[in-house]
Amino acid sequence: MDSVFYTWFTPLMGMGTVFIGLVSLIFITKLMSLIVTKVVLKKTAAPAPATAAPAPAAAPAPAITGEMVAAISAACAEEMGTDVSKIRILSIKKL
Repeated sequence: MDSVFYTWFTPLMGMGTVFIGLVSLIFITKLMSLIVTKVVLKKTAAPAPATAAPAPAAAPAPAITGEMVAAISAACAEEMGTDVSKIRILSIKKL
């Protein structure tokens, strides 16, 4: 009877220790997640200022210049692996 007990004691003790450790890690992870979530929500839930300043007017976008067209066509030619004189750009639109 003693030999059976000692034969199974070590594996069962090892598996029990691993199981308890993994369950502990799950609870610690959930607790940390809860704490971090509350801290983040506390920081983001700050009241907004009563008077909002008007948004500044957007600066007018610069016109497409010859240098911009040259740079875009050079980049396209480099990407396609050809000479700039062999490509033809029909239009350029700002996104």
